[in-house]
Amino acid sequence: MNTKPDIDEIDLQILEHLLMDSSLSHKHIGERIPMTGQAVGARIRKLQDLGVIEGYTLRWNPDKIGLHVHAFVTVFLHSPKAHSTFQAYALEHKHIAELHRVSGEGCYWMRVRISTPAELNDILDELLRYGNYKLSLSISQVK
Repeated sequence: MNTKPDIDEIDLQILEHLLMDSSLSHKHIGERIPMTGQAVGARIRKLQDLGVIEGYTLRWNPDKIGLHVHAFVTVFLHSPKAHSTFQAYALEHKHIAELHRVSGEGCYWMRVRISTPAELNDILDELLRYGNYKLSLSISQVK
C-alpha cells in the first residue's frame, strides 16, 4: 500500500517555495521553477486536494501588538475525566496559541502569548481547576 501521495519533484519545489513565503503568486513561483502561473495554480490545487497543503498562515510580530509575554506551559491533569473540559477551555481561550497532547512529561504542552505577567498569572490560576502546571518563559526566539 502506497501511503505517499502522488506528488513529484516539481510539486515538492512548489511546496518548498510556498513554505518559504506562502504569499508568492503562482506567476512568481512559475518564474522560479519554470512553468506557467496557471500550471503552478493547478498543482497547488492538487496538493490541497491531496491534503498535502492544509491551509496558509503568516509570520507576525506579537510584540508589535503588545503581546510581550511568551510562555510554554506543561499541564498535568488531576483526572482522566478532565481532558474534554480542559480541551474546551483551551480551544476557547484566545491567548493559548497552541495546545499539544503529549506523551512523556505532562499531559499537554501549551504555548501562550499574552500582554502582561499579571494576565499570565490569571491563566495559571485558571489551570489549577484542571491540574498542576510547569511554566517556562521564552527569553528570545532563535528560529
